[in-house]
Amino acid sequence: MLPRACPCIRLLLVLLATGAAGCKRPAEPVFAFSTDASSRAGLVALEDGVLVGNEAGTLVRLNRRGEAVWRVKFAQEVAARPTVSGDSVVAGTVGGELARLGLADGADRWRLTGEPPVLAALVSDEAAVYALGPDGAVRSYALDTGQVRWRRPAPKAEESHIDPSQRLPAPVLAGGVLVVSLGDTGLVGLSTADGAVRWRRPMAQVLGMTLEGDTLYVSMRTGRMAALGVEDGAPRWEQTPATVLTSPPTYLQGVLWVGTEPAQLLAISPTDGRRLSGITLPSPLVTQLTAYGEQLIVPTSGREGLLLGLRRQGGAPVFSVRTDTSLRTTPVVIRDQIFVLGLDGRVLSWSIRALEP
Repeated sequence: MLPRACPCIRLLLVLLATGAAGCKRPAEPVFAFSTDASSRAGLVALEDGVLVGNEAGTLVRLNRRGEAVWRVKFAQEVAARPTVSGDSVVAGTVGGELARLGLADGADRWRLTGEPPVLAALVSDEAAVYALGPDGAVRSYALDTGQVRWRRPAPKAEESHIDPSQRLPAPVLAGGVLVVSLGDTGLVGLSTADGAVRWRRPMAQVLGMTLEGDTLYVSMRTGRMAALGVEDGAPRWEQTPATVLTSPPTYLQGVLWVGTEPAQLLAISPTDGRRLSGITLPSPLVTQLTAYGEQLIVPTSGREGLLLGLRRQGGAPVFSVRTDTSLRTTPVVIRDQIFVLGLDGRVLSWSIRALEP
């Protein structure tokens, strides 16, 4: 059954929190597709649909109607977001499989086994795929052959305090620099050509990073946010906008957005890190958000799985849909269609009509 769109009684908590009333119905269900297993991998946006992997080891390409274009089966869970480069996609598993597949048909281009588990999102450029292992080791694979181009060993365990059972934040690729977060070791900028260290910056409990221009924005669970030059790691500002942060930062509409505990969505100035405003949420944001026009599309992590359309200035939600599954990965917007991945492995989609301001 498709989730119900914006029932007013279910919005009571949100409306009380925002101090507004009323209910609009701009969200029209398009499809609900079950991958038949829970998923934490996140969605990969394509021109005409999405890619999704699950804990049963299935990778599926869906079109905008929710139809499976192809499926590929791996031996173990696809736990991290794959990466698309040109006409191919590279995906990995917790069991150390790594494969390059044709984007059009899912056919193998190459497949490796016995590699480190893939728990962090893969990133790629025209020449290579970069994989961050759960212990902090980094490998670069040639995109055309799968051959290892270079590898960086894991940092010393007593210095990094990395929990190998937990996913490290997704790396960020910027030109010739690959930025990885290595536990208490902090952030490290590596040369994409040979893996040489370009810079280091001590930062603990990093939740995630986002890149805008030549500036890398970082959020930490300790409530801190920082801006660094991506080429050299030079600090530009550091602020503590909240006691506890819960999500990676997102750059949208000229503003940084980040989740907090208690559950709020904060707007942060990208220029100096000042807190600009806050919007109360029904449950914490633990991933990045996206936008549709002027609306912020915000997934929440509570069991009710509310997906909210919010105005930058706050107030009543423009729309709200309940998915009855926690939303812990970033939504995808393709034209006027929104896709989300529930923790239960369902891909849900709605058509969102434009609203008057």
